[in-house]
Amino acid sequence: MFLVPLSFLLSSSKILFLFELKMTAGKPFIELLEVDSTNNYAMAQVQASLAVAGTAWFAHKQTSGKGQRGKTWFSKEKENIILSIVIDPAPLTIANQFALSALCTLACVDLIGKYTTTAVKIKWPNDLYIGDRKAGGILIENVLQGDQWKFSVVGIGINVNQIAFSDDVPNATSLAAVTGNTFDPPLLARQLCVIFENMWQRIERGGTEEIIQEYNQKLFKLNELVDFKIDNAVLSAKVLGVNFIGELILDTGEEITIPNGQISWLLPS
Repeated sequence: MFLVPLSFLLSSSKILFLFELKMTAGKPFIELLEVDSTNNYAMAQVQASLAVAGTAWFAHKQTSGKGQRGKTWFSKEKENIILSIVIDPAPLTIANQFALSALCTLACVDLIGKYTTTAVKIKWPNDLYIGDRKAGGILIENVLQGDQWKFSVVGIGINVNQIAFSDDVPNATSLAAVTGNTFDPPLLARQLCVIFENMWQRIERGGTEEIIQEYNQKLFKLNELVDFKIDNAVLSAKVLGVNFIGELILDTGEEITIPNGQISWLLPS
């Protein structure tokens, strides 16, 4: 997850006003013809007090999409899911931020799995894989103030109808590429909001541990030997799972944990 600088923060009174009402993911659901980044747009709307928790923005075209670690997310116009949702993180706490990431990826896996029989997995921390190819990813931007988690913007990109991809992403795929079918991206995005909402209600009922267990069950390369790059060295290790705070658990002959951002996967293209 990415912690947004305090310059992004609203006044406390505005944030409380925005999120006093019960959140329902995807209500309202707003379609945008074109935007630089749905996450940027969502942040700006919250800053201007023009959004309530649960508001979702779907873009038909995104010109400067944001990926993990400052990377750019490219998506062909009108062919994919480009979605951002404003989240009131209560009842989660800063200590269990990873539960939100786990929930988001599981919701996406659930959606994709409804339309393909090919295995859908989560490549830690939040890439979406169909088989051995990447079909999407999630970027969560959190706004913190002291020890309070004020709100989050969940950015979701899923390849739906796109067939041709940039050479920069040689292992990319999509629902259409896997199934041979075409889909309605806005409709799928609305379905995703419903799935997200159902899972969020499980969190509200105290199901955080259960969500993380399910995340681990869907983990890419679980119990397999994988090559990783850490610092300037190659590390071969068995993937054992992910712990409650989102660290990758590996077996290198001894069990070790790796925080997000400190290791890279070395996978065949």
